[in-house]
Amino acid sequence: MATWTYSTSKNCWYGRCTGIGMQFSSFSSSQEKFDHCYENIISYLYEYDSFMESVGRVAGLGSDKEALEMQWWANATTRDDQQLPLNIKCTVISEIMNLNVKHKNISLQRESFEKPSKVKKPFDILWAYDILQYVTNPYTLLANWWNIATTDSMLVIAVPQTTNIEFNKQEYHTRTNHKHHYTLPMLIYMLSVNGWDCKSGFFKKSINDPWLYAIVYRSDIKPMDPMTTNLYHIAEDTDLLPDCVVNSINKYALLRQRDLVLPWIDKNLTVMENH
Repeated sequence: MATWTYSTSKNCWYGRCTGIGMQFSSFSSSQEKFDHCYENIISYLYEYDSFMESVGRVAGLGSDKEALEMQWWANATTRDDQQLPLNIKCTVISEIMNLNVKHKNISLQRESFEKPSKVKKPFDILWAYDILQYVTNPYTLLANWWNIATTDSMLVIAVPQTTNIEFNKQEYHTRTNHKHHYTLPMLIYMLSVNGWDCKSGFFKKSINDPWLYAIVYRSDIKPMDPMTTNLYHIAEDTDLLPDCVVNSINKYALLRQRDLVLPWIDKNLTVMENH
């Protein structure tokens, strides 16, 4: 079950959980996952007051029973002295039987997060933290998520990259339940071919961190067929790719990871040449 404690350092309420049953996770507990998520994404988003006040509905895709990230959104307040509740409505889309938390702003939509039903009111944020690597068909998944979003809806993704540098040597490994290998160039392609705006988005990959982070937005361009649409087509026919991606494709007829220079929400740049 989850209990809530106020953190003066994080200026928010956060959950502590016990009795965790996590179907998919790269973490040992829901609390560890939440702490990782808070440190790398939530803490930065919380600094944008106008953005936070604009959020009305959040979908937790594949969340576990504790749904600590959804609990944070449901309990989020303004950052001023009044700390007024933002009253954000959260929906956990998962095949779990029930949630270990009862909250007026949190509901369970019990179905596969890979094929969610269309909703009457689209979500402002689709939250997919530590979930993409378990999906057998990420192209279909990202197209399905496009369908439950509205123009400019935000998709938040964190997924581990399985090729990294450890102790000055290239290291490749994959967990036994991971279905795909992700790199930053491939993630950008998967997102853009499914109508997600990467040009206006944010990406992060740190040298000593195996995780890829992406925040992108739903465009008006419908998902394309990956069998007939490559990065060159996307660069020529749409405005979904960052300039550094388009420049690399036009110069080398391929996308080189070393050419990527991408912003993150903390206003720093991910410069892949440094990797």
